Order: sequence, then C-alpha cells, then structure tokens
Amino acid sequence: MSSVAVLTQESFNEHRSGLRPEKGEDALPTYKDAFPPLPEKAASPEGTQETTNAWTSKIRPLKSSVITQVFHVPLEERKYKDLNQFGEGDQAKVCVDIMHKTGAHLELSLAKDQGLSIMVSGKLDAVMKARKEIVSRLQTQASATVAIPKEHHRFVIGKNGEKLQELELKTATKIQIPRPDDTSNQIKISGTKEGLEKAKHEILLISAEQDKRAVERVNIDKVYHPFLTGAFNKLVGEMMQETGARINVPPPSVNKTEIVITGEKEQVALAVTLIKKVYEEKKKSTTTIAVEVKKSQHKYVIGPKGNTLQEILEKTGVSVEIPPSDSSSETVILRGEPDRLGQALTEVYAKANSYTISSVSAPSWLHRFIIGKKGQNLAKITQQMPKVHIEFTEGEDKITLEGPTKDVQMVQGQIEIIVTDLVNRMDFTEISVDPKFHRHLIGKGGVNINRIKELHKVTVRIPPDNEKSTVIRIEGDPQGVQEAKKELLELTTRMENERTKDLIIEQRFHRAIIGQKGEKIKEVRDKFPEVIINFPDPAQKSDIVQLRGPRNEVEKCAKFMQKIVAEMVENGFCLSVPIFKQFHRNIIGKGGSNIKKIREETSTKIDLPAENSNSEMIVITGKKANCEVARSRILAIQKELANITEIEVSIPSKLHNSLIGSKGRFVRSIMEECGGVHIHFPTEGSGIDKVTIRGPAEEVEKAKQQLLALAEEKQTKSQTAELRAKPEYHKFLIGKGGGNIRKVRDSTGARIIFPTAEDKDQELITVVGTEEAVRDAQKELEELIKSLDNVVEDNMIVDPKHHRYFVARRGQVLRDLADEYGGVMVSFPRTGTQSDKVTLKGAKECVEAAKKRMLEIVEDLDAQVIIECVITQKFHRSIMGPKGSRIQQITRDHNVQIKFPEREDPQGKRALIQENGEADAGDVKEPVDPNAPKKCDVIVISGRKERCEAAVEALKALVPVTIEVEVPFDLHRYIIGQKGSGIRKMMDEFEVNIQVPAPEQQSDKISITGLANHLDRAKEGLLERVKELQADQEDRALRSFKLTITVDPKYHPKIIGRKGAIITTIRTEHDVNIQFPEKNDENQDQITITGYEHKAIAARDAIQALVDELEEMISEDITLDSRVHARIIGARGKGIRKIMDEFKVDLRFPQSGAADPNLVTVTGRPELVDEAIDHLLNLEEEYIADAVENETKMAYTRPHGGSAAGMDEQRGPSKGFVVREAPWTTVYYFPSFGAPVATKSSPWGPKRF
Repeated sequence: MSSVAVLTQESFNEHRSGLRPEKGEDALPTYKDAFPPLPEKAASPEGTQETTNAWTSKIRPLKSSVITQVFHVPLEERKYKDLNQFGEGDQAKVCVDIMHKTGAHLELSLAKDQGLSIMVSGKLDAVMKARKEIVSRLQTQASATVAIPKEHHRFVIGKNGEKLQELELKTATKIQIPRPDDTSNQIKISGTKEGLEKAKHEILLISAEQDKRAVERVNIDKVYHPFLTGAFNKLVGEMMQETGARINVPPPSVNKTEIVITGEKEQVALAVTLIKKVYEEKKKSTTTIAVEVKKSQHKYVIGPKGNTLQEILEKTGVSVEIPPSDSSSETVILRGEPDRLGQALTEVYAKANSYTISSVSAPSWLHRFIIGKKGQNLAKITQQMPKVHIEFTEGEDKITLEGPTKDVQMVQGQIEIIVTDLVNRMDFTEISVDPKFHRHLIGKGGVNINRIKELHKVTVRIPPDNEKSTVIRIEGDPQGVQEAKKELLELTTRMENERTKDLIIEQRFHRAIIGQKGEKIKEVRDKFPEVIINFPDPAQKSDIVQLRGPRNEVEKCAKFMQKIVAEMVENGFCLSVPIFKQFHRNIIGKGGSNIKKIREETSTKIDLPAENSNSEMIVITGKKANCEVARSRILAIQKELANITEIEVSIPSKLHNSLIGSKGRFVRSIMEECGGVHIHFPTEGSGIDKVTIRGPAEEVEKAKQQLLALAEEKQTKSQTAELRAKPEYHKFLIGKGGGNIRKVRDSTGARIIFPTAEDKDQELITVVGTEEAVRDAQKELEELIKSLDNVVEDNMIVDPKHHRYFVARRGQVLRDLADEYGGVMVSFPRTGTQSDKVTLKGAKECVEAAKKRMLEIVEDLDAQVIIECVITQKFHRSIMGPKGSRIQQITRDHNVQIKFPEREDPQGKRALIQENGEADAGDVKEPVDPNAPKKCDVIVISGRKERCEAAVEALKALVPVTIEVEVPFDLHRYIIGQKGSGIRKMMDEFEVNIQVPAPEQQSDKISITGLANHLDRAKEGLLERVKELQADQEDRALRSFKLTITVDPKYHPKIIGRKGAIITTIRTEHDVNIQFPEKNDENQDQITITGYEHKAIAARDAIQALVDELEEMISEDITLDSRVHARIIGARGKGIRKIMDEFKVDLRFPQSGAADPNLVTVTGRPELVDEAIDHLLNLEEEYIADAVENETKMAYTRPHGGSAAGMDEQRGPSKGFVVREAPWTTVYYFPSFGAPVATKSSPWGPKRF
C-alpha cells in the first residue's frame, strides 16, 4: 500500500486557472497574522512557589565520584603465601589483571601478622567489582548452602537478575540458584567466611519478607472478566487501591480464566471477597443476546486498541463479545442487564455502520500522479480527512477508500476530479525494445534517458534487467509522449544497425592506451564520439577490446587504435646490455647527467638494476634502432673507462641451448669463473653461430677457451651427473678463489656447477663432461662431502691480545671463517678469563683449513706495523670518495686498516690565541716543531709492512692535483654556461673540479683539480670546448650580416600573412630574422633582414617579389545586400575563406555602423577580382530570395501587442512580501540610546534607494 497526497478542490481549481487574484492594501496581513507569537506559559502562584523553592532550597554539597576502600585478607585465607615473592609472581600479575579489567587502582601492603591489606581507589562501581575479583582470586574460597522455599527464589534473582548481581557485589560472593526445572530449594554460596555469612543473612531476609505475603488464584469465567476490570480497567484499579493487593486479570487476547491476587494475607483475602461478590452479582443479573454483524465491520465495533468496546461498556455496562479474527463467524454476543441490552445494541450497530468502503475508478498508470511527488497530493487530502484510509493496489484500475461515510464521500469527489483532469491532459504509450539495448538508451549515469525526460516533459519506465521485459512505458503530455516515443525508436533503430567489432590487443598495452586517469582513451572517445569502447576487466586476463557504433565510425576507430598499438609495439622493443657493476655509476653520471642525456637523445627508456642488486643488466626500451644506438653509447662509455675487449666465437647454433644450460646455469658458471665476463648468445631460432664475449682481455681469452672446450665436449658424448651437499659446504668445496674446485677440474677434466642464490634447490651440484671425467669428479666430490660430514672438535692456542680482533664487529671475522670453511664453529674463551685456548668444531677438513687460516691471521697480527701517511686535511674528503667507497676499496685490496684523524677545530684554536693576548702557559709544555706535520693531516695505516706501504702509495695516488689551462677571457662565460650548466656538465663528465677566475681579475687561466689520471682527459675536453666556442664566434659574426628593404607600410600585413604564415615561411626557408618597424619608429617603411649574407639577399628578393605582385593588384568596391553578408561569410568565416582561397583575392566587408552597410571591397589581380565579383553577385542573387522569404515568415510569426517587458511594466515593480503594523515601521519598538543623533532621520540609517 502506498501513501498519497491530493490537491483540495479550491487549490486544484486555482492551479487549473493559473492565476490568483491580487490582494488590495486592506487585504495585506498584519505582522501578528504573518508571524504569530509563541504561546507563553501562564504564571501560576503554585508554579512561582515551586520555582522559588527550587532555587532557594539548600544546595546539596557535591561529592567526589572517586572513593577509596581498604580490604584485609588474613594470612590463613591468603591464596599466595610465598613471602619471598611479595610484589612479584602470580599475586602481582593477578592485581594488574584486576586493575585492567575493572579500572580501579590497587595498592598492596603486608601487615605485621603477614595479612594482606589492599587499598582500592576508583568509582564506586569499579571498586565493588574489584573487591569481588580480589575475594575470588586472592582469598581462599569457602562454600555454604541455604534453603528457602522454591517460590522465593525469583525474589532473590530480581528483575533481569539485578537483585542477584547487587547481592554478589555487596557480599563479594558467588551465588548459584537452581534452575526453574530443578526441584531443589538449596541456594549455593561460595566466597570468604565473612561474605558467606552476609549473603546468607541477606537471602534469609528476602525469604522472610516473602513469607509475610500471600498469593491467591481465583478461577472466573472469561466472559465475566470485563465486568471485574470495568471500562478502561477502572473497577479493578479501585479494588487494588481499596485493598492494597495486586490483582492480575489476564488480557482478552490470553485465553485464561485464572485471576492472580498477591499481597499481604489480609489484603488478598479482602480482594478475593470483592471479586467473588462482583462475579456472583453479574452471574445472576446478566443475560445475553446474539446479533449478526458483517465480518468486515467487526473492526469498527472493536475500535483502535479495543477503545470502542470499552466505551460501550462504560456507557451501557454491557460487554460485547467479538469472535476471533481467524473465525468465520459473524455472530456478536452482547452480555449485560436486560434493560441495558437495547441501548448497547444500538451503539454496536451505530459503530458498525459509522464506516464505509468505496472505490474510485482510475487507470493504474495514473496512480503515481494522483499520489504526487513524495505523496504531496495525497498528504493534502489525508490532512483534511485523517480518518479516511486510501489504498492503491498495484495493477488494479481502482482506488479503495475506507472511513467515515461523509469523509469518504468528500475524498471520493476530490479524487474523481483529479482523475478526470489527469485522463484529459495525460497519455501513455508502450514500445517494445530488446533488453540488450536498454542500458544504452539509459546512457552512462542516466544521461540519455534524463535528457529525453527533461526535453519532452515525460516519464519513461525502462524495466530492470532482472525482469527481462521488452516493454518500455512512456507517460506524460500526449505530444511529449509521441515525440519521446519517436526519439527512443530512432535510437533503437540506430543501435540495431550498429556494428560490434572485437579488436585483439595484448592486455599489457591496455593500461597505456587508457592512460593515466583515462586521459588517452578520452581523446580517442572524443575523436569518435559515436563509438563505445569497452576494455575487459584486468582480472579476466583477456586481450579482446570491444568497439560498438555505426559501421563506418567503428572501422575508423579500429584503424586508429591499431595504429596506436603498432606504435606501442614499435616503441616497446626491449634490449638488455650487460655492463660491469663498477661502471654503472659512470653510466649514470653525476646527478644522472649521462643517463639523462642518452635517454633524451635516443628517445628510449633505460632502467638500471638497484644498487644492492647483483644484476649487471641494463634494460633499454624503445624503438629498435634507438635501442641499438643507446646500447652502443653505453658500451662506448664502458670501453672508454676500462680495458674491455670484445671478441666473437663461432659455435654451431644447435649447441647454444645445451651450453647455456637450465636457466643459464652452465654459461653463468663460466662467466663467474672468468672474472665476470659477459657472454651473449644470439636469439633462439635466428640461426646465427656467433657468440659474443666481452670483458678484460685475459678473462675473455680464458672464457673463450672454456666455452670452446665445453662446446667440443657437447659435440662428443657429454654426460651430466648430480650430487648433493649442504649449502654451507659449498664455499669450502670451491675453495678460496676457486682453488679446490679447480684442482678437481684439472685432474678430471669435468666442469662442476654450483647453485646460485636464485636457484630453488640450494643443495644440488651438477657435474658436466665426458663419461670418465664425470665419474672421476663425482667420486672425488663424494669423498670430500663424506669427509665433511664427519664432525670433529680441535683446539688451538691464540694469544688473548688477538682475541678482540676475531670477535670485534659482532664476530664478523668468525662469520667469514664459517662461510668460507663449511660452517665451522669457532669458540673463544669468555671475556675476563686469561685462557688462550680456542675451540674449533666442524668437518675435519674444514677445521684444518680454518685453523690454518686463523694461524695466518695471527701471524699477520704479530707482524703488524703502523705507518703514518701525511696528506693535507682538505684532500681527505675527496680521498675517501662517496660514502667512503675509495677508502673501503683500498682496505679490501691491501688487507690493511686505515684511520683518518679528527677534523681540526679552527674556533678552538682562535680561542687559545685570544686568551689575554697570549697562549695559556699551563697548556704549553714544550715547544712545537714548526716542520712537524699537524695531527689533523696524519692518516694512520696498520697491517703488514709491505701492504701498508702499498696502501700509502694508493692513498697518495688519490690526492687531487691542480693544473692550469689558458682559455681566452671572453670565452669564460660560454664555458660556464647558463646558470653554470656548461661547467657542471664538464665536471661531471671528467670527474674533476674546474675553477674559473672571477670576472674582475680579467685572467685567462682556468684551474682544473682532480686525480692525475683524470686531468689529461679534462684538459683535452676543455680545449675541445674552446675550439667549438671559437668556431661559434666566427659563425655568429657571419650570421650578423644585416640589410634593409623599403616597402610601403600598406603592404606589410600582406607580407606578414594570416597569423604570420607568409613571413614565417620566408624566415624558415632562408634561415634569417626579419624585423618589421614598431608603431613609433620614424622609418615605417623599413624592413630589416639579419642572417648569412647570401641568405639575407635571397630573403630580400623573396619579399621584393611579393611587393611586386601586390603592386599589380587592384581594389574594387561592389554593392552587396547586407542581408546576405552572413550567408557569404559562413560559420566562423568558412565561406569567405573558401572564396578568398579559390579566387586568390582579399574581401573586406563593412563593420557594424558603417555609412554604407552594403559596400564590399575586393582586392587582387584584375582578372581574379572580376571573377570573384561575378561569383559574389551570383551568390547574392541566390541568397536574397531566401532572405525575403524568411522576413515574410517572421512578419506572421511575430507576436502582436506589447512584449513581455511591456507586460511587466503594466504589472508594476514587485513589492515583495508586505505586512502592516510591523515593528520596523514604528520607532517605538527601536528606541534610541543616549542623546538623539540629528544626522540620522531613520533608525535604519539613511536610505540608499
């Protein structure tokens, strides 16, 4: 059922007429009518007195919401009695848990008798809960039972168990009451002794109270219950008030005859007597009559919530018995005194007939218009006639009304008027459209259907997808309905003629085609607005992109998208270039300058592996040719930086896969063994035999021999065997620098391949070679692995002074030993003990090798010397390198320790000098040697003597050297470049510092500071740059040739051309700069040309040729009717441009307000001007007829009489909302403050209108 609102008759008639009569001055509402005052509460003496008492009564003092209570647990009742663990252990944990659970604060203390005192602070509720938890968890528990009558148990529980909870909190006990179905009357209590006694006492008190009370049950026939309760329960209420007992009469809906009376024994007895008395009287004096009342009218006799029955009982003293709603009986029984039954019967029939049911015929499609938006129309009727119930049944052409007869008749009349009006002025139609087109008719976000609704003022109902209906219903104004129907059918026809095409586009391109936030696909959709482009959901992994729309547009869009994909495929070529890891930073350049330059110049994307990655591959993406260029440039940088050799080896292509091995294992093992050379095989299936090896010359040759040997083995009968060993044994099996595994390979001729970090199976070792070589190598390795599995323990003596070296840096040296020697465990004695015994545990060979290595380290430590290297402090930072990389490399290469001094504090030094003008005598113990090096310049190196000396040489080689290069002063600013970009680029490229002297020095010397091996390259680069700049200077001098040409200013716009098109062409073609005179220049006819001499002359000749051509042109004025000018000019000037381009002439139409609006000027060559004029006159003749016809039509369609503006003038200006006797019209309501102000004539200030 829906709720509906309907217009009243008066407002509906007003709505139909569309006009309201204007109100006269007298009819204006007063201020009080328009804005009625709020009702004021009447001040009564009692109310005043109450208020006074409320405010004058004594205010109770505020109490703190936080309370504190102390609980005592005797020693014998303590659950945790361990006196040594006070403040810790389980007891403390329990207290913390109680605090978290209850929110109270607990403090524990021990009394002299070892009893536990607990102070609990917090809100009352929290303290009581904490007390209960303390008793149950910190105090030993006792239990007891108490027996009370079963019927008293519910009083112990209380309403919703509140009484029981209160008892448990109050006594800090746990009380268990047997379930209702349990016959036991025993209540079990558990808690402390004190709590048990309290709980028992409270329960027995409750039972004792209930013993004083009585319960009586009286069976009275159900039909006499209304006489006992009285109308609106007045009689039973009086009985309860008189006796003080509680009388419970079952409600009419409950089919019980038992009436329960509870209270004190005397009260209950009195109540029972009264009830029986009333019952006996009514039983004797009452009689019944049965009448037939329609089932549908029973509810009117009952009334809302049975009120009507109660009213009849109150008025006549007769009880009316209605059959239940699920019964089909229509018999109503009236029970009461005989002389009252007639009056009651009259009341029953009056109530039954007071309501009527009626219906109004109305097409079901009009129901929602009758209801109105959000039920507005129906609300107006229901507000006036609230007793009338209006029901709209979906699918039925009627409206059901139910209510008082008169009200129903009035509502029926109003609804019939509305229905008649709607039938006269509204129509509907239905069209059948395939459901697959429904969502396209609706459009994205309902844009299509909403446009149709607003344009034609109709409502369109398109069935939801789950209905699978083809019927679309259109309702509204008859004309709008027909127009909307026509448009929807046209859209449907167009969609039926549409074509759907599936494009296969790899999913990896979808994101790129769509673009960020859909920007790129939006451009495509804007270009082809009639084509719908649907991409598959990324989760579907589909390559199908669907296009739908008109056939031609779909084809064009498909070609356009295929072109985009082709470009992406072309630009998506990928190339991997192996570059030695140490040269990656050189490829990047300082601040990314090198890599950025290569990317920009080759239009490619270049990705380098992360700094912490072991990969050496640089990936280049873009067009194939561009990728090749980028690769060449990257390889050239590597070749320039290092002694890199590249050779090609011819190996049959059929062997390539076997040489590469599973996941590249074989070829990777060769590359790692030969110092990380790069081996590049051609792409599979290319048929090319050449394999490229790149790297240091010696390693390349070594890799070549191994690759050829492996290829030869593969061509003969090559065998492969696999064996397993724990990953920690691998380093020991390989040996330092691959020594151990090389011995096995040299003795057997087999190749042994160990797993890499990326391999899943870290235990698998592969042996490749001839059958005999594999067998021998496998046997040797198995013996080695077997011996490694035999764990032994050995000891060695290490001087305690060297222990620190092994265990320093969190035992880094020991971890390195374990990695290198099969996971051997080395244990040093604990710090503080003077033992020199060191224990080694592991495989026998690993222990022996580790022991030998440790002895070498100890020998190195014993032979260690300290050498000082003096290098000026200002060079220390450059020696260290970025993040100390250079110094770390020297430390690794020479196995030494290098310590740099602290930086000198210049401020501290000055403070010493300034102390009373002389140094503090107490600080100067002996004279300082002026030739002695400063402490801040001394670098300390420790290690073996020969290694320390080599490290000193390496450090000194890193000291920057400065040289001077002579560069003409006038070129300095070009070398520096814009904002220093030029000099920064050179410094990044050559890894040096270049210092250009200040301009005021006028010096030709430029200083270059850097490592000695970088200076020569930097000097060459700088001199090369000087040569380029000098060549540029000469070129600039040649380009600065200037000449002028005199041209009449009237020809300047023609030479410039539309949007500068002509002059731009001349400038570009001859590579010159052409300058026209400014407005304020004296020589308005001079055009200046600057550039190479021969090009400037050629440009001048081109301009002169234009001028000669313009001088041959003529201008003629013709008269063209101004009414056709707009047609000739066309939309956005398309028509006039077409004429000008076709006849090579210039047309000038008059501006608005010109003296002669019909005058048009044509300029060009004489023969072309004549042709253009003829064409224009022909167009005029053609267009003038249309213009005259349009004017005639306008004369008939123009409205007669005054315009809308005139009508507004007749109505006069709107006065807005006007009321009389408003406060702002009387100064009385706005009295002035203080002395009157003479300048203001109105309380609101001077008028501004």
